[in-house]
Amino acid sequence: MFVSDNLGINSDGNLTVGGVDTVKLAEKYGTPLYVMDEQVIRNSLRQFHDSMNQYYSGNGEVHFASKAFSCMEMCRIVADEGDGLDVVSIGELYTAYKAGFPMGKVGFHGNNKTNEELRLAIEYGVGHIIVDNISELHRLEAIAAEMNAVPHIMFRIKPGIDAHTHDFVKTGQIDSKFGFALETGEAFEAVKEAVNCKNVKLYGLHCHIGSQIFDIAPFEEAAKVMLGFISEIKNKLGFEIEGLNLGGGFGIKYTGKDDPSPFETYIKRVSAVVKSECDRLGIKLPKMFIEPGRSIAGPAGITLYTVGARKEIPNIRTYVSVDGGMADNPRYILYGSEYDAIVANKASEERSEKVTIAGKCCESGDLIGENMPLQHAESGDIIAVCATGAYNYSMSSNYNRLQKPAVVFVNNGQSRIVVKRETLDDIIKKDI
Repeated sequence: MFVSDNLGINSDGNLTVGGVDTVKLAEKYGTPLYVMDEQVIRNSLRQFHDSMNQYYSGNGEVHFASKAFSCMEMCRIVADEGDGLDVVSIGELYTAYKAGFPMGKVGFHGNNKTNEELRLAIEYGVGHIIVDNISELHRLEAIAAEMNAVPHIMFRIKPGIDAHTHDFVKTGQIDSKFGFALETGEAFEAVKEAVNCKNVKLYGLHCHIGSQIFDIAPFEEAAKVMLGFISEIKNKLGFEIEGLNLGGGFGIKYTGKDDPSPFETYIKRVSAVVKSECDRLGIKLPKMFIEPGRSIAGPAGITLYTVGARKEIPNIRTYVSVDGGMADNPRYILYGSEYDAIVANKASEERSEKVTIAGKCCESGDLIGENMPLQHAESGDIIAVCATGAYNYSMSSNYNRLQKPAVVFVNNGQSRIVVKRETLDDIIKKDI
């Protein structure tokens, strides 16, 4: 009935998330409101690292991709589960640091890291800096020498894999702003240079082929390509790569049309490929890293809105406008992303109409979705949009000077604020 197993209907006919009444959450905290189910987050992390232990002999680490959803409480939960963190900016790095995250289990990404970011990463003692281009390697080598440090690095490699996903979220092909290309020899030349660097230690290789991918075959093919490169490095340079990071990008269920594979199926199949290829190529089994983000945070979250205007245009469409929109969820206007929605206070009723859920921003394209099945929605109703835990809060903005919503975690029938709702004074506090 629902896209997420943690959603239900209580005796009042209201939608629940993690057993908590969403209508009461809206009454208590206001709307728009991001709601995250802590147990879904923890269970997803456990499925990934338990599968890694089962199918890859525990020789791996799960790093949550914090760009999907970053706040201090999320960092604390990931740390409590014993997993690592992927950060891509000075803000995400600082958030992890202030949350007390073990920095040795942090990988620092980014295609254009500043010198300030590189220095801070070294100062904090991150586990790996994932170097994206040759100029970054040169700058990092100089900065590390100044700081009398030898940071461990990985190189981000473009494996040239078609991930069968949206063009905007493909990252593994040769025409990408990310990483070193294999086809041109660029990647090998970078490795050859890094092996001779005195102030960086080349530890591993990284790749990421895209986002919201349902087919496991591209991940298997990427693993083969990367292991082939590791073999080439060993044979030509006599240097053994210790770590292999295969990134993330695992698809989730946004609507009933989506059919993602179980986490353990991915781990089982990719682990089998890595083991067999290492045997075939005569190379040692690398420590394997994966970076799930959306698949951890996405299904855990919903967003609650209050309906304002209802506008029926005969023979064209019905607009149901809510008190949020592209400022708290820009994914529809960016990617045409589809969602499932429910009138939370009428959850037990049939979804009897198809509507366009519109936001309140001054943009015609400010929509949550079009032609969406929904219970009859009127002013004052609460609408829940499902699977919004990833890339909603993290991509939110103050467009039209709207306040960013609060983030609430639910767990064991209780709710708590983890990010406060912005106030009007927050909107102007940097103005002069």
